[in-house]
Amino acid sequence: MAQINPHINFNGNAEEAFTFYRSVFGGEFTKIIRLKDLSGPEFSVAENDAHKIMHIVLPIGENVLIGNDIPEGMGPVNEMENRSKISISAESRAEADQLFDGLSEGGTIEVPMCDSPWGSYFGMFRDKFGIEWIVDFAPSDNRQE
Repeated sequence: MAQINPHINFNGNAEEAFTFYRSVFGGEFTKIIRLKDLSGPEFSVAENDAHKIMHIVLPIGENVLIGNDIPEGMGPVNEMENRSKISISAESRAEADQLFDGLSEGGTIEVPMCDSPWGSYFGMFRDKFGIEWIVDFAPSDNRQE
């Protein structure tokens, strides 16, 4: 069965926020990827975004808290509106496709299901009710990381 986890967007302070969350919940980050780590010919990163967080994961019990910074070129996150997403960690590519196709029906696809730069099978959309979702399958682990 798929696992659902919160995914939070930040305006450049994801690392600060996650350090705070870690001080409250305990544990260690299982993944930290900076935008500069993904920089290459097909994905250029502005110098002012290089140290921002592309993907950070903090396990909390059986769940994980996931976050990222929004690159400046995409504009700031409206902290009263588009701040968070629901992330579903699927147990297989087939389940990921089924969940993505079903939940996105009538909605707006932001990123179609594809292999992500961090090694998972990933897609993102806003459903017909305006709720933002991420569907992810990480072959090495059933949890979103």
